[in-house]
Amino acid sequence: MKEISIVILFATMMFNVYAQTEKRPLKPLVIRSQGSFSVGGSSSTAAGSFDVNQALKPDGQTFHGDHAYAFYQIPLKSKKLPLVFLHGAGQSKKTWESTPDGREGFQNIFLRKDYSVYLLDQPRRGAAGRSTVESTIKPIADEQFWFTQFRIGNFPEFFPNVQFPRDKAALEQFYRQMTPNTGAFDPTVVSAAVSALFDKIGPGVLITHSQGCGAGWLSAIANEKVSAVVAYEPYSGFVFPEGEVPKAITSTGLFGPLNGVAVPLSDFKKLTEKPIVIYYGDNIAKEPTSVWNMDHWRSGLEMAKLWVAAINKHGGDAQVVHLPEVGIHGNTHFPMSDLNNLEVANHLAAWLKEKGLNK
Repeated sequence: MKEISIVILFATMMFNVYAQTEKRPLKPLVIRSQGSFSVGGSSSTAAGSFDVNQALKPDGQTFHGDHAYAFYQIPLKSKKLPLVFLHGAGQSKKTWESTPDGREGFQNIFLRKDYSVYLLDQPRRGAAGRSTVESTIKPIADEQFWFTQFRIGNFPEFFPNVQFPRDKAALEQFYRQMTPNTGAFDPTVVSAAVSALFDKIGPGVLITHSQGCGAGWLSAIANEKVSAVVAYEPYSGFVFPEGEVPKAITSTGLFGPLNGVAVPLSDFKKLTEKPIVIYYGDNIAKEPTSVWNMDHWRSGLEMAKLWVAAINKHGGDAQVVHLPEVGIHGNTHFPMSDLNNLEVANHLAAWLKEKGLNK
């Protein structure tokens, strides 16, 4: 009994500390079940025969790789459709967990709204790092680039209205959540693993971020169990019907012109069968500018609008929500972890309700 009392006391103390960090009253989360698993991927067997006395040789041994890693939590009273979260470039499932300054991220926010939550590490990233292709990870200093690219500001200055916490500790936590690829990023490999997840868990809503959005479109094409798609700040991977790909959008960003990707019309039309919403944050240029980070995301936002128009032209239900235009200001490339992430999440929750995805 003494040990149990100590555990309860410690848990209470930690909850109180966390609630103070949140600066809002939090009720305990009640989780009915949680766990993790790998899904998708491939396997191979090396030539030869395995010899237990020569176990360091690959002969006859197997290799499993290119799977995704999923961590899930199911609340006590869960809604019918789970939410599946896929991160972007240089990130992992940490994107959706606690924010850099220790507040609740989308993981807990939506658990509190009674959604089951699945957090993914895509193939060749994070806890799914076993890649079937070789790669060299180089410790190149690049964090001030990411600060600027992700629109926290133009380093070392923060944007005046930015919703990113400005303390040194939060910025260090943000830098430390950067996660390298253990093999080349391949959207088809990622989408295959995501599709395998939906085959395993059934229908759900796919929520993607940045680089993960392109793989998200492919997953939605591949699997009808993807009931809806939410995309936060996609940049590359916009798919258009063959013959309808728009001209490249140029910008002063560091990655050159932004191009659409052609897919068969029959594949594209599968995206018109489910509701889609795309979100973009603040400090994005309204017209071409030499401020390269703001102009980079201008091209992404413009391409997103063209993409949504193409979806709706073919009978779909898609929209772009530019957060400043709906009264939500100051968001970076990571609105799910900004200081106003609860407001951002509530906007998404309202969209889920509007589309009948919250039953």
